[in-house]
Amino acid sequence: MIRIERSGLQLRHGVAWLQQQGIQTPQLRQALSLGLAWEQPLVIVYGKQHRTPRLTCWVADPGCAYRYSGLQQAIHPWTAELEILRQLLLDQLGVRFNSLLLNRYRDGADRMGWHADDEPELDDLAPIVSLSLGAARDLRFRPRHGSEAAFAVRLGDGDLLVMDPPSQRHWQHALPPRARVRQERINLTFRVIRPT
Repeated sequence: MIRIERSGLQLRHGVAWLQQQGIQTPQLRQALSLGLAWEQPLVIVYGKQHRTPRLTCWVADPGCAYRYSGLQQAIHPWTAELEILRQLLLDQLGVRFNSLLLNRYRDGADRMGWHADDEPELDDLAPIVSLSLGAARDLRFRPRHGSEAAFAVRLGDGDLLVMDPPSQRHWQHALPPRARVRQERINLTFRVIRPT
């Protein structure tokens, strides 16, 4: 894995990691596209309601509630495919993730603004792990404070990105729009929630 380190930021990038685990990414992306309860919820941004510029699905163990942008996520059960991925991550990283936020970017117009995954229900001692399926996109990083330069990590089909603590405390990330991207991308971010 490629290590990327800045002050307060620790990333590990595994290129084509899913393919190295024997996962057929086109079939997995199709199974997730068809088999999950995708939503495009209204969120509050700067006091106004907007539809998210992507589709989302929250998968978690019972009791692992999650709220962001004023929206409580409905909990959906783990599918067989997602359980396999969760077990692979446990075997490789030694972390048992109890929740997963999936974002489905239908094309390059779908995006994610600047944010950190630092909601109070998240265990800030656990990594957040991202798996990418489909179109390659740039995940941008910028420091919350200080003068370090922003930079991007290009995430391709099957890539793994581990964001180790305390990265969320010191850095933000975003997925900007890309007009030339016509293909779909599904991103899976595995998390550890403190159950209620």
